[in-house]
Amino acid sequence: MIVLGIDTATSAASVCLGSEEGPLASAMLDRPRGHGGFLDPAIAFCAERAGVGLREVDGVAVTLGPGLFTGLRVGLATAQAFAHARQLPTVGRSSLDLVAFGYRHVRPDRVIVAVLDARRGELFWARYRPTADGVQRTSDQIVGSPERLAAELAADGEDVLCVGEGAQRHTAALSSARAQVAAAWAPQPSAVTLVELAVPAFARQATQRPEDLRPVYLRAADARISWRNRGAVLGGTAAEEAR
Repeated sequence: MIVLGIDTATSAASVCLGSEEGPLASAMLDRPRGHGGFLDPAIAFCAERAGVGLREVDGVAVTLGPGLFTGLRVGLATAQAFAHARQLPTVGRSSLDLVAFGYRHVRPDRVIVAVLDARRGELFWARYRPTADGVQRTSDQIVGSPERLAAELAADGEDVLCVGEGAQRHTAALSSARAQVAAAWAPQPSAVTLVELAVPAFARQATQRPEDLRPVYLRAADARISWRNRGAVLGGTAAEEAR
């Protein structure tokens, strides 16, 4: 089975072709000028490097978020179009799941809190418990301030390993809550990890139709918030300003 993985949840974008035996080829670009301009050439590059024709792909995996609004839309639309054109099954995974999975062996005795930068002074996070074959999410996916996360960790009093780019940006606040912040060797989700997690789902046919995939934003789009703020400044409402 050959799986195409697409991740555009953060400021980095990545693509991977892989199978049960591991990644065949991957491409990653940190802070691309446009996720859309990266994906098609990256998919073609991975196919060429892997010696795989795109008709040989058996399934498509994509990160659903939480993450950056525009990037998520581009990645999801590309995955859906590719899968729909070839009538392929799809698997969607949380970007926080991917980050937590990368640290499952670092401190298996600790709760893992995956943290991503949500911009505008906020973070996305979720809690995980290491298991024999990966990690299991044990909380909702949350968006909030670093102070809120630090307060929750301090109140819980658990031994926690905070991982991801969001944790790295707020090491001081999280360390003050007695959380350990992991080294930044795998701070963002990646298509390589996505494929590793998705292959078993395809094998047991735990898949979706491409049109059934839904992004996880956790908050309103930045553009919508900008309209609301502009309307308030001009003395109107968000609904009035949007018309």
